[in-house]
Amino acid sequence: MYLAKEEYPLLDVEEYMNALDTMAIEVQERLPPEPYPLKILQAINWYLYEDLQFKGNTTEYYDPRNSFLSDVIDRRTGIPITLSLVYLAIARRIDFPMIGIGMPGHFMIRPTVGEMEVFVDPFHQGEILFLQDCRDRLSKIFDRPVELRPELLELITSRHFLARMLTNLKVIYANQANLEKTLAATERILPKSVAVLRP
Repeated sequence: MYLAKEEYPLLDVEEYMNALDTMAIEVQERLPPEPYPLKILQAINWYLYEDLQFKGNTTEYYDPRNSFLSDVIDRRTGIPITLSLVYLAIARRIDFPMIGIGMPGHFMIRPTVGEMEVFVDPFHQGEILFLQDCRDRLSKIFDRPVELRPELLELITSRHFLARMLTNLKVIYANQANLEKTLAATERILPKSVAVLRP
């Protein structure tokens, strides 16, 4: 949200945090009596993608608004990493442990409950994936067979999460030949700058 506030100085961060709180409350009300992990994922998916109509932005993927959480919440569309951020924010608020997975080319998330080894793709309507599905997804992205090494599916820290969002913006602005914003995003990727962004 503070990254979005740099783009929109008058942004009311608290308003959007409250919006996420409200989403979580509404998901909580929809949880089944026996909250098995897959049932919880189904409840979140139904709420986000059926009730609220969130979706991956396939037509304007490189629109910088897809990288600002406030825009993603308002427009109900985004890219894999920002839709993952919305999903994770809701999961955390209902005490359902999930983490970000920095898979190359396509950010995903997964629950950390017991021995579950499933992945969730928030860009594709919360699709539930298994390891073979992840391998197939990577092979499609890189247009060649890909060996699914463990490091490709490692959890991502908050700092790396932010750095990846900034890298996306840097590439978008560079492709738009917006030198000022490209340099600003590049500077913020540096460790010192990332620390400054923390509230």
